[in-house]
Amino acid sequence: MKVLDPRGFGLVCAGLAVAAGLTVAGCANQVEGVASPNAQELATYKTEAASSSAAASSSRKAAAQAQVIGDNCAQFPNTTGVGVSKYNDFINAHDANAPDYAAKREEAAATLDEAANKVETGVNSTNDALPIDLSANFTEYVAAARLLASETRKMTYTAPVGPLNDASKRVNDARNAVRDACPKR
Repeated sequence: MKVLDPRGFGLVCAGLAVAAGLTVAGCANQVEGVASPNAQELATYKTEAASSSAAASSSRKAAAQAQVIGDNCAQFPNTTGVGVSKYNDFINAHDANAPDYAAKREEAAATLDEAANKVETGVNSTNDALPIDLSANFTEYVAAARLLASETRKMTYTAPVGPLNDASKRVNDARNAVRDACPKR
């Protein structure tokens, strides 16, 4: 029995590979012209891509809006509730002619200003992602809280209470408007 010569076998395989390559290369034809897309398919693709991009952008905007609404509405009751509590403490001290009346007055005014600043910071940090009506409600609360803080600081035992009561009503109305405009939990 005769064994195959590896060099001869390799030479035969190389020859067959060269012959196959020449055959394939010889059969290739070059096509004349310039490649261009199908205009109708391109227009359809561009329309679908724009629509998809717009939907994605709209979805991102809706998600961002939902996030800022949730963030601002969630913190609002806690932030403003402290101001209400301190204001009520001041009113009780005023009505009772308490010795710490002046300290409670200042604490109430400072807390109302702080609540207004926190709400305002929250609204400003949204980059206009809040709906206009909700943003207006928050902004009205800020103005009302600052007015109540100012009227609170003016309060003495001999000062008329009308402006203080009006400012207090405005804060309550503004708080209720925000609560009504925020999503229910």
